[in-house]
Parts: sequence; structure tokens; C-alpha cells
Amino acid sequence: MDIWDKQKRSAVMAKIKSKDTKPELIVRRFLYSHGYRYLKNVKGLPGCPDIVLRKYGIVIFVNGCFWHGHSTHMHIPHSNVKFWEDKIGRNRSRDERNKAALRKMGWKVMTVWECQLRPAVREKTLQEIEYLINHTFLQRYKKPQPKQYEETAPDSYMPMAAEPATPYGKSKDDATE
Repeated sequence: MDIWDKQKRSAVMAKIKSKDTKPELIVRRFLYSHGYRYLKNVKGLPGCPDIVLRKYGIVIFVNGCFWHGHSTHMHIPHSNVKFWEDKIGRNRSRDERNKAALRKMGWKVMTVWECQLRPAVREKTLQEIEYLINHTFLQRYKKPQPKQYEETAPDSYMPMAAEPATPYGKSKDDATE
């Protein structure tokens, strides 16, 4: 049984923010202070990701454990159980569709859960975010390794300069004689 009437409950639920939540601010402040620049709540992408790092090809969703049905912290309210199960189930399936669409577009998708930003584990979570950003960046812009001179015999001399090697003390014209 709910402690408030329908109008009061509706007013309370309407005040719950979907943007600029405390967990989002924690992640955004960390990223900004470490030199990462981002866009927030980009409506042109599926799911309107909370943080978009275009340079790195990464989108980050900062999800609340209740609203997005985090399996380790999920609890259903005792009143109107069927409604909440359906609502959270729809949220989870929508999240999965949006993530699949983003991956299909070439984005790397990260999900940070609200419980991962609690003070006891916050620093570890933020360090993991930074590691994944840097790792993705390096993978994205990885240059191919230069080919070694495998086709030449190991004891043959391969000059480093563009011109053929000349003995010391002789000019290029003297060496051709």
C-alpha cells in the first residue's frame, strides 16, 4: 500500500530527473578534469546517450539501478507489482535495442550503473572508464607495424639511405669506376 494518494505520488515521480543526475555529474566531472571532452544527451543517436565521446567513438549510459533493472540491485515495489515489472522490462528491452543500434553504427557502448559510483568503489569504476576509453582509442587508431626486410638474406647489407652506399673518401662518380 502506498503512503501517498495518487496525485501526491504522481507529483513526486514527476520530479525525478532523467538528465544531469548525480551519477552522471560524477562521471562527467571526472572525464572533464582528465581532459576528455564530450557531448551530453545527444538526441540524434539511439537512446539519447548521456555522454558521447566522438573522438573516441564511445557512448556512455549512466543508468539508475531501479529504473533500468540492474539485476544485482533490482527490487520491485510492493504496490502495483505488475505495472513495475512491465515498466522495467520495457526499459531493459529498449536499452538493449538502443545499444545494438549504436554498435551497428560503429560506436563502442559503455554502461555505468549507479551502484558502481558509490564512494567505496567509485575510484575503481572511474579508473576503469578511463582505461576503456584509452584502450578503445589506441585500438581505433592503431597503425600497422612496418614490414621487416624478410625477403632479403640475413647477411646481405641493406643501405638505409636512398642512394647506394659509397666507400668512405670516394665520391659517387669514383665509386662507379
